[in-house]
Amino acid sequence: FNVRPPLSHSELLFVMMRLTKPTLFTNLPVTCEDRDLPGDLFGQLMRQDPSTIKGAETLMLGEMLTLPQNFGNIFLGETFSSYISVHNDSSQVVKDILVKADLQTSSQRLNLSASNSAVAELKPECCIDDVIHHEVKEIGTHILVCAVSYTTQQGEKLYFRKFFKFQVSYGSVVTLCFCAQTDEVFLEAQIQNITTSPMFMEKVSLEPSMMYNVTELNTVTQADKGESTFGKMSYLQPMDTRQYLYCLKPKPEYAEKAGIIKGVTVIGKLDIVWKTNLGERGRLQTSQLQRMAPGYGDIRLSLDLIPDTVNLEEPFDIICKITNCSERTMDLVLEMCNTSSIHWCGISGRQLGKLSPGAFLSLPLTVLSSVQGLQSISGLRLTDTFLKRTYEYDDIAQVCVVCPFTSNEC
Repeated sequence: FNVRPPLSHSELLFVMMRLTKPTLFTNLPVTCEDRDLPGDLFGQLMRQDPSTIKGAETLMLGEMLTLPQNFGNIFLGETFSSYISVHNDSSQVVKDILVKADLQTSSQRLNLSASNSAVAELKPECCIDDVIHHEVKEIGTHILVCAVSYTTQQGEKLYFRKFFKFQVSYGSVVTLCFCAQTDEVFLEAQIQNITTSPMFMEKVSLEPSMMYNVTELNTVTQADKGESTFGKMSYLQPMDTRQYLYCLKPKPEYAEKAGIIKGVTVIGKLDIVWKTNLGERGRLQTSQLQRMAPGYGDIRLSLDLIPDTVNLEEPFDIICKITNCSERTMDLVLEMCNTSSIHWCGISGRQLGKLSPGAFLSLPLTVLSSVQGLQSISGLRLTDTFLKRTYEYDDIAQVCVVCPFTSNEC
């Protein structure tokens, strides 16, 4: 953009240009059959063209770079760079030149000038240059406001400014999905490239909050080597979607202190870094992700140990974890009720003792199944003798029951 304001005593030329990476030159091949009149003439011209690739002249690929012919697209997370120049076209010396560049969005106004001090004088045919950078963090309309003020030799103070408007849109769409399994939280992040060019996914990581430790589940371990589940190529083609999975576990100090994490908790934030075209980098960082922890009532019953497969009519051991999630002390009594397929081995109605708020106890139990197939562990009852309240626990877990003998013997 060039701006030449009409002035009475001096004349300044203001130039603003966006700085972007060049693109590969694309040639338009013109070919014909060998038996046609031109013969191999078009082929010879393409082979002599320095912009074509040798051996692939007809594939519209080029070896040369070309400068951008328009302003281009700006996506959220990319860095907007611009070159600003003020040139003195007059024959007089201009004094006290101040160049300011502000970027105005729908929510704020940012000063992008590298220096806010005025230049003492600008001689004829001289210029003041400045390069500004800004990482775009908002979508919508952006207005670059460039203002120039100066003083002529006669002492007259002059001022002019120019507005440059451009739009910022989404380059990728991020969709998050939470899944809770006991105290663990699984986060699935789906990233879709909605631009018209491929993206090189340089980094996709989850920065956990101070309450959690994170484990990335995006690699496949083979022969002591971690290989990405997406293969060696980390390119995301236009309109393609890729899923990233993370597992978050509460840190021991928070789990032991609270017994169980309740209410709204901060999980962390997702950091995405990509490159497009000839290495243009973009970065998108989400705000702090929050999750509502599920409610477990006054008492939470979970399993610390249970086998996947057991034999028919053979006892097997499980370990239950009982956590007091209430604000009061409980005096618990355990009762075990047999079902049609699951039979408890042990004494029912035994005292478990007092359990303070936030505390837990591990309870080993023995179970026997009389039916084959996938069976649900059910029939546990916990009674608080203080309030005379009974808590029922059915379908705690499932176990596969198989017959160790042949089908005829069974």
